[in-house]
Amino acid sequence: MNEAWYRLGMLLVLAAGVWEGPLAVVFRVFTDKAPNALTAANYLPAPWCYLAAAGATIAALAVIAVLDAAHKRVLARKERSGG
Repeated sequence: MNEAWYRLGMLLVLAAGVWEGPLAVVFRVFTDKAPNALTAANYLPAPWCYLAAAGATIAALAVIAVLDAAHKRVLARKERSGG
């Protein structure tokens, strides 16, 4: 796994998780903006939008954990092979 692709993937997943999670809730609670494709959780009615936002955050954290584990595995393999 190339270091640049790993960092790009982590950045994109983190941005999507934060935007669809906590920021969607902030837009819902503190602004009067209508929902759009970037805050998809806000299309749902009141109790479900918060669960969807939490789910998006948890999913992003899970993907980040998988990417991090794969990156560490690749680094360990490179270290063992001497490259």
